[in-house]
Amino acid sequence: MALSFASDIRPLFRDTPDVDTMKRIGLDLSSYADVKDQAAAIHARLEDGSMPCDDPWPQEQVALFKRWMDDGMAP
Repeated sequence: MALSFASDIRPLFRDTPDVDTMKRIGLDLSSYADVKDQAAAIHARLEDGSMPCDDPWPQEQVALFKRWMDDGMAP
């Protein structure tokens, strides 16, 4: 079953602090279009642990985000 932004990826981003913090710098992590457009940059930051702002994601979540990217980034 293919991953989707709405059911698999969006829930990984917490409203606070993730969405709120990034909106202040012009990236809406609750927006499919914004996340799709910036997916490579977001993935790079998730991989290096600089995102989210408080604690890195577990490797399983980073891998899920990458798989969503590789599968075509379905809404």
